[in-house]
Formats: sequence, structure tokens, C-alpha cells
Amino acid sequence: MTAHDARFVGGAIPLSGSVDMMHGSGGRATAELVQALFVRHFDNPMLRAGNDQAAFQPPAGRLVISTDGHVVSPIFFPGGDIGSLAVHGTINDVAMAGARPLYLSAAFILEQGFPLADLERIVVSMAAASRLAGVPIVTGDTKVVERGKGDGVFITTTGVGVVPEGVDVSGDKARPGDVILLNGSIGDHGIAILSKRENLAFETEIVSDSAALHGLVADMVAAVPGIRVLRDPTRGGLASTLNEVAQQSRVGLRLDEAAIPMKADVRAACELLGLDPLYIANEGKLIAICAPADADRLLAVMRAHPLGQEAAKIGEAVADDLAFVQMRTAFGGERIVDWLAGEQLPRIC
Repeated sequence: MTAHDARFVGGAIPLSGSVDMMHGSGGRATAELVQALFVRHFDNPMLRAGNDQAAFQPPAGRLVISTDGHVVSPIFFPGGDIGSLAVHGTINDVAMAGARPLYLSAAFILEQGFPLADLERIVVSMAAASRLAGVPIVTGDTKVVERGKGDGVFITTTGVGVVPEGVDVSGDKARPGDVILLNGSIGDHGIAILSKRENLAFETEIVSDSAALHGLVADMVAAVPGIRVLRDPTRGGLASTLNEVAQQSRVGLRLDEAAIPMKADVRAACELLGLDPLYIANEGKLIAICAPADADRLLAVMRAHPLGQEAAKIGEAVADDLAFVQMRTAFGGERIVDWLAGEQLPRIC
């Protein structure tokens, strides 16, 4: 396949082909790949302009920006793929500031020989996720590396959003007495990836929870503008995320194991594999920490949203100079919930 292949005329990509080094040359093959795949599927006025950047008028409020690299393996998994994951992950990182995501950019690192049919499948998935979220992909970049120097495809996405006036969400704002809320069951994404990677079969298919959470966050912020902390527990799971917050806020966090939602299949898979579900990655979950007076109202708003129907109070913040995360176990004991040591599940997002 070359830049002068007749099948490329008019931007028609031969989906039986694969990525070639000439697709990263910056010449005709690059332009045809960009037009035939990325512009066609991501289509919007800013992208169609064909510039190396996207210009826009920022709305009132504080701007938020977040960048995320995606190296998940396998790239297609139950409930999603690297494309939809890249969109959801960056939208969620922006939303965790209480922000409304505005625009995304996307950069692709493609390995020579990667099937063009798989690339289009990823791009179509990204486009669908972007449109459903109402957050367009307005600029990006494509590079190609030699065969054996990559792993098919890596995607980096950057998101820009705006925080409404009166909202000030940050990981350092938890206070003793605050309540910890979680919008649903943990561990779905990590176990879905692992089951696909290791060809594990369960009675029912475990599906990734990958989803864009900004709509849920918008409802939460509208109801309780004084939310202290929002965070999505992705790599390292709920345990590592709560340890981050405890360190930032210099408070202790106490969890109630019995209150943490978890699907029976995920629990069974973790027991079978010897994994602790508190450290398993999630891609459609968030924790919210708020003042106790706001907790019931915020929980009701979360449960009224499709992505928060299983929301629960899972713990509280306490005074603790050591900033430990502890948990009351289902058996009535207590345990320290420490940082993740090592890499429980590599290449998870």
C-alpha cells in the first residue's frame, strides 16, 4: 500500500490493508488517512478547517485542562475499546474538577502493520462516544512507528473544560466528618479487561463500566455546589484513589466494606484470582466527598441519574495526622487500606 495506490483516490481507505510508514510521512498518504478516517468520522467545523490547532472563545468560568495516555491491552474488550475509553477517560478527568467538558484533542501513535479495519473501528467508536457525550474532537495528530516499536495503537487525548462560578472542587478539601459517596459497583472494568486478556469465562460476561460521567457530575454540582472532592478511581482502584485524597487533605478516611457496591460476578472473579477488588480499575465510577449536611441530597441526585442508580454512602473522613485509609470489614474487624504496591493489572487503561 503506497500513497499512490489507486484505491486511495477520493480518500477511500482499503480496509483490508494496514498502516504503512508512509502514513506517518506527512505527505499524501498521511493527508488521505486523516481525511478518510479521522476527519470523516470526527467531523465538526473546527476539525474541518484543517488547521494544526482549534481556536475557540472560552466561556465564563475557570478553564480546566487534562491529558491522558491510553495503552490498554487488549484494545477491544467487553463494553468498549481503546477509542471509547480514550474519550470517556479524559472527559471524566475534566469533569472531576466539577467542570463542563468543552473540547477534546486526540493523538494517535500507530504501529506499522496495524490493520486499517481495526483503526477505523476504533475511530468510529471514538466518534460515537464523543457525539453521545456532546464533546467534539476538534484537533489531533497522527504518527507511525516501525513494526515492533509499538503495540498496535496508543492514543493520547487532551480535554478542555470550564468550571462554573461558585464551584471549587479539589482533592485537598476533605474535612473530618465529611461523607464519602460512590456512584456504583467497583471492579467491572479491570475484571472485563482481565477476562478478555486471559480468555477467562464466567457464567455471565463481565462488561467494562466505561462511561462519560460529566452529565452525572453536572447534576451533582447543580444540586450541591459545595461538593468538596470528586475523583474517578481508575488505575489503582478505589483504594489508591482514596489514599491520594487522604494525603492531599491530610485526613483519615474510614470505609465500610459492607456498603461498597460490587457485582457478585466481579467478587467471585476476584476471589478466584486472588485479587483485591479495592485495587481493581474502574472507568465509569466516581467518589464524591461532601459535608454531612449535603450527603442525603447529593445521594438522591446521584441515584436519580442512570450512572448513579447504585450510589451508596461508603464511609467518612476523620481526623488523622497520619492520613490513613482504614476499613471496617464485613467480618467486623478493621484493616488498613494501603496504596497499591506494584502493578496488579498492567495496561488497564
